[in-house]
Amino acid sequence: MENITDMSHCMLCPRNCGVDRRNSTGYCKCTDKIKAALASVHMWEEPPISGTRGSGTVFFSGCSLRCVFCQNYDISQENNGIEITTERLSDIFIEQQNRNVHNINLVTAGHFLPQVVYALKIAKKKGLKIPVVYNSGGYEKVEALKLLDGLVDIYIPDIKFFSSEISKKYASCENYFEYASKAVKEMFRQTGGLQLDDSGIMKKGIIIRHLILPGCRKDAEKILDFIKGNFGNDVYVSLLNQYTPMYKATQIKELNRRLTTFEYQKVTDYFLDIGLENGFVQEKSSAQKKYTPIFDHKGL
Repeated sequence: MENITDMSHCMLCPRNCGVDRRNSTGYCKCTDKIKAALASVHMWEEPPISGTRGSGTVFFSGCSLRCVFCQNYDISQENNGIEITTERLSDIFIEQQNRNVHNINLVTAGHFLPQVVYALKIAKKKGLKIPVVYNSGGYEKVEALKLLDGLVDIYIPDIKFFSSEISKKYASCENYFEYASKAVKEMFRQTGGLQLDDSGIMKKGIIIRHLILPGCRKDAEKILDFIKGNFGNDVYVSLLNQYTPMYKATQIKELNRRLTTFEYQKVTDYFLDIGLENGFVQEKSSAQKKYTPIFDHKGL
């Protein structure tokens, strides 16, 4: 059996690239040194996450996906960021808590899971008490996620694609849904159903996000069928209307446009038609570059 934490032959994500990340970079474009781009108070997450005081986000550099439309491509694909130690990451968690945020929000941390687990354990010994959010592209191994059991309170995974043809074309991984579907089930096993405090802020549970892509309405409906069949109304579903042609998507004809009102409305109607109730929708005005953070290494 593979050692999921062994960085000398990294098999942490479904890419199974086997690179010795102690002295080279994996498919994720990262070594075994934590690399991050920003630690900030983020006000633009779903209402139960950002609330009134914001979410204490840490944006990690690198990614195991290759999404041609990535809005954070300068950190995920171009690897903008600075290296920090595990000890420093644990201090950042405490500093975020001291800013009176609702939670600690780890954005795309999967390729640093062993280091993040260690940092969380250190931070909890230092007095970290607020909920921990794991914000993921969904392309994760169950064995890796089990490292987070008891450390993460809230999961926010994407389910980006159902079709292997679409995921291969737009993210270079035809096995995306195979892994993402199992990953979300493991996340649900760990957190159980939704738990909110008296102010409506999440304490435990899952928000499944889906960014609706131009021309991919039927794929979105299949994802909603999966959610309904496996979780019912025990999770939140966030249907994102913020698609903006960026990065390589501007060179792909079918992706080089905004989502139409008709496309988005059809998916939200389908959400209701199949009996889903707990969800979030976005105004079309969300599809603007100004909502993408500036990754200037602040807070690190």
